[in-house]
Amino acid sequence: MHSQINTMKSSAHNSNDNLPKMGRYWSIVKAIVWKDLNIEMRKKTLVSALLLFSFMVTLIFTFALELDKSTRENVAVGVLWVTFVFSATLGLNQTFAYEKDQGSLEGMLLSPIDYTTIFVGKFISTYIFVVIVEIIVIPMFYILYGIPLFSPIFLLMVLLGSFGYTLVGTLLATISMRTRSREIMLPILLFPVSMPIVIAAVQCSNAIISGANWNQFSSAFNLVIVYDIIFIGVAIMTFDYLIQE
Repeated sequence: MHSQINTMKSSAHNSNDNLPKMGRYWSIVKAIVWKDLNIEMRKKTLVSALLLFSFMVTLIFTFALELDKSTRENVAVGVLWVTFVFSATLGLNQTFAYEKDQGSLEGMLLSPIDYTTIFVGKFISTYIFVVIVEIIVIPMFYILYGIPLFSPIFLLMVLLGSFGYTLVGTLLATISMRTRSREIMLPILLFPVSMPIVIAAVQCSNAIISGANWNQFSSAFNLVIVYDIIFIGVAIMTFDYLIQE
């Protein structure tokens, strides 16, 4: 099967030599992203589920932890990242669910495309859904906890931390989707691998909210960036193998 796929890919690449390689690559990525967004705009299931889950987690923590104002401020960042991580994991479980259920993944693998376009497209669409949830959840946290969460450096850390977590989750979703209990398998694979970026993001976010200077959280901030860069390379190098197995 692999030789057949490679033959089809090589013949298609030869027939499309007149197209700019990178232009064709990103047009395929754009088509995958638009397909996922279009499905979500029609069904409105994934983002709705993520928002509902985030609201439930936030309200449970808010009313279960009947803390005074100062203590609540100390735990607010941890609660926020718990909400982000759990909701993102819920979304990542659905990364390849539609293609797997409809049987369209095999068609994508037989098509003459670079397989990393599938990964990039799926990552971008999932990241968009996660960011939409974060855009709504952060103001809600501000209302409930009264903590200023709108500083540019804090929002940047949220985006970078979510970027790395979604990146690793999308890669590991290619493994878990082939198992019978993918909803259970993905968190088992994802949480240990993503622990460094989650811990660094929480530490950095807490320092930013506390008003610390750059030197006090620069190590954690740089760790998040390095983690993102490393797993971009890991994903590009391993996705072809993982998606075909």
